[in-house]
Amino acid sequence: MAKTNFTKIAKEVIETEIQSLKKLKKNIKNSFNKAVQAILNCKKGKIIVSGVGKSGIIAKKIASTLSSVGTPSFFVDASSCSHGDLGQISSNDVLILISLSGETDELKNIIQYANRNKKIILIAIVSKKNSLLYKASDIKILLPEVKEAGPSSIVPTSSTIVQLSIGDALAIATMKYKKFGKSDFKKFHPSGSLSIKLKTVEDLMITGKKIPIINENLKMKNALNIITNKKLGVLIVKNLKGSTTGIITDGQIRRESQKNKDLQGLTVKKVMTLNPVSVNADMLAAKALSLMNLRKITSLCVHSKKNTKKTIGIIHIHNILEANIT
Repeated sequence: MAKTNFTKIAKEVIETEIQSLKKLKKNIKNSFNKAVQAILNCKKGKIIVSGVGKSGIIAKKIASTLSSVGTPSFFVDASSCSHGDLGQISSNDVLILISLSGETDELKNIIQYANRNKKIILIAIVSKKNSLLYKASDIKILLPEVKEAGPSSIVPTSSTIVQLSIGDALAIATMKYKKFGKSDFKKFHPSGSLSIKLKTVEDLMITGKKIPIINENLKMKNALNIITNKKLGVLIVKNLKGSTTGIITDGQIRRESQKNKDLQGLTVKKVMTLNPVSVNADMLAAKALSLMNLRKITSLCVHSKKNTKKTIGIIHIHNILEANIT
């Protein structure tokens, strides 16, 4: 094989596509605003995205991205629409058709169907101004004609990059308007590394009867039985008003037993550590882990927003590590 500088080719391809994106940026018009508004106003219908070939693959990605950031969207295969799948498109839908030429045969039936139903808003993402798709659409996002990377510009490269970029822009614009945040994102992404990073203390904490809570006036003899049965290595201490006043750990008990032979006869109040570290339930679990490492402790009390003195849960370092959060 002749020696070829493949890294040089890679850089040339990327540079060509960068120039295409710069051209796209200069060509963003008010039609983009209209498209975003149409998507946001689609309350009674669906967002349908379609295309053919490479444009169809981009359409799938755009539909998926919109759905993942709070705008339910569906990909419809243009080729199947001529064989019954047009029934998936109905009144009040927003239909986004993506095509480089705007003259693809498979799209013609969809365009005619949309034009017959005046309640369907047709958004075109197209590169040819004189095309059938451009002329038939209600909202026209005209993409600039760009140079494809590679010999003779025969492979769709730069053109699909600009299609993908405008789709991402639509998704992020709707996302920002809806104030779609981390907690919303986590609901739609219950699995995966990103979801793990977004887990909160509330997702992992121990609650209800599993919380080892004892009264501060209880004798240590009874407290020892409870900490053994609960198997968490920690006891949360409260006063008669229900407010958390202290904490006792198994390590603390071992140290105290070496100092005091009459440990079992003491009250919990005389042994406990005052004012245990407590966090809000909506704190990210990763941040809670950092706090444990900083304080060199293995458990945190969890309080509600309304009452920081009342413990509603407890989170142990094992709960966090078992969730693969590091």
